[in-house]
Amino acid sequence: MSNRKILVVDTSVLLYDMTAIHSFPGNDIVLPLTVLDELDRFKDKPGLLGESARYINRFLDDLRKDGRLDKAVTVPDSDQTVRVEIEADLDAKVPSGLNARYADNKILATAMFLAHKHADREVKVITKDINLRVKCDALGLIAEDYYKDHIDVDSSNIYTGQTELVLPTDIVDKFFEEKYLSVSVLQERGIIEKALYPNEFIVGKSPENGSFLGIVKDDEIRPLLKSEINQHIGVEPKNKEQKFALNMLNNKDIPLVSITGLAGSGKTFITLMAAMGNLGMENYKRIIFTRSIQPVGRDLGYLPGSMDEKMSPWLAPIMDNFKHAFGDMSYFDIMKDKGQIDIAPLSYIRGRTFNDAFIIVDEAQNTTIHELKTIITRVGKGSKIVLLGDTEQVDTPYIDTKSNGLTIAVEKFKGSALSGHVILTKGQRSDIATLASKIL
Repeated sequence: MSNRKILVVDTSVLLYDMTAIHSFPGNDIVLPLTVLDELDRFKDKPGLLGESARYINRFLDDLRKDGRLDKAVTVPDSDQTVRVEIEADLDAKVPSGLNARYADNKILATAMFLAHKHADREVKVITKDINLRVKCDALGLIAEDYYKDHIDVDSSNIYTGQTELVLPTDIVDKFFEEKYLSVSVLQERGIIEKALYPNEFIVGKSPENGSFLGIVKDDEIRPLLKSEINQHIGVEPKNKEQKFALNMLNNKDIPLVSITGLAGSGKTFITLMAAMGNLGMENYKRIIFTRSIQPVGRDLGYLPGSMDEKMSPWLAPIMDNFKHAFGDMSYFDIMKDKGQIDIAPLSYIRGRTFNDAFIIVDEAQNTTIHELKTIITRVGKGSKIVLLGDTEQVDTPYIDTKSNGLTIAVEKFKGSALSGHVILTKGQRSDIATLASKIL
């Protein structure tokens, strides 16, 4: 049996990650003809979907120089081939009970045909579509998700952005006296056994003389200082996690901040207030709002009006918090007219550069890592970007708790001194909202 697998790649994979076409070395990629038809329908779409479709089309067009796509073409500088399957009469091969006109069912038929034709080789369907994977299993076909971006984390090893340390009394006394602790020295003495990351928050505790809050900077644990911006904006943190969040939001040396947590924990409110405070102190020149346009429940369809009117429903959480903080929306409208507040739809963000801006990405868990990369790479000089979301509430098809952009960004940036993260665990919206987040 050949070690080279035949991989039938679904449209969902190519639209999710345009580089997927290069990601299967040592195997033979097969694209059902219907996949090309689906890509053609997406090529004019704005944002990453259209870009991905156009990229794949151009890539296949370039491959034609090296051979016929129906005969398999070796991808330059790689050990993989790409072929377009054009087997005739696929309609007749669609299993009974499935509609032969549906593209997914034609992909199934292609995979079944290849599995029968190449009984000596492993044929596998690669798709982000859960239902298609279920259909494959029911028909005896091997199918799996596209795992390139999956992060191997669960509740036991997820990065929370903070660590609690139980320390000897003399160590805590030293911290209060000298205003720092050496991380490497504590690790050499066996007092700290785990790795600590840059900008990770520390809750130091001693059985005898209380506790302290600190942050990891340059191999040291330093005291957590109160920012004057908090006094300027009149916000007092309700718990230590909110205190950690405000510390990062008001620190210009941390240009990328991620805040996750359950609904009603104050993510959006404290971020908005920090943005307003920093704007008032002229640390930034404007506030940029963006988010993934992904509805919860039934989609309302196309919305009429201007760009601002179309975005209004998606920015309702930001506006609700603005109204809560200032009483009405007049201040918001004035700032918007003066260009101090800008709304940037995700689909039209490519090509822009945001300098001296405080960028808020709401509901970031509904973005793919490729969409989030597009947003983060828009950050210019003197800017800060804040990623907000609840990784347990992913509404976008094809991604989940482990594969959404926010989860991946938190894990990949945790070792960088340019980023900081915290999870808000306590609800502040209301007792009923907090209870609902926990039990429903």
